[in-house]
Amino acid sequence: MANMLKNTDQEWMAYALTLARQAAEHGDVPVGAVLVREGEAIAAAGNRREADGVATAHAELLCVEQACRKLGRWRLSDCTLYVTLEPCPMCAGALINARIGRVVFGAKDAKAGACGSVLNMDAYPLNHRLRAEGGVLACECAAVLSEFFEKKRESLRRPRSLC
Repeated sequence: MANMLKNTDQEWMAYALTLARQAAEHGDVPVGAVLVREGEAIAAAGNRREADGVATAHAELLCVEQACRKLGRWRLSDCTLYVTLEPCPMCAGALINARIGRVVFGAKDAKAGACGSVLNMDAYPLNHRLRAEGGVLACECAAVLSEFFEKKRESLRRPRSLC
């Protein structure tokens, strides 16, 4: 059973990676997320901050909103969120408020991670604990982010044409 669960975690993370790559195509930081309930994806999104011009349009929040609308409830304790990057404090707070049952992330976020990297939301006496597990397809998730930011830096170094 443990191997089956691990393979399933990798499969869902691979789907989240597809969503992350799609986010990069429209200029957003490539983070993808999928919310799963009883073996079925009930919500999926990539970051849309640049595409929508909305500061809170993180993949995790978009998934929570979709799932709440689909299920007609705000408590998502029977769901697992797969996300390619460790959630930031805003997203971790939303996941706690939604009572997400389990969070599985790929790459750690050394600048804004709220599941152990920069801060750990579980260290606070909040009304719900995040069961967060990191490192699923971590290298692949980190590579997508690295490639995106390298392309961004490269485009800034290129001389711009005056014509």
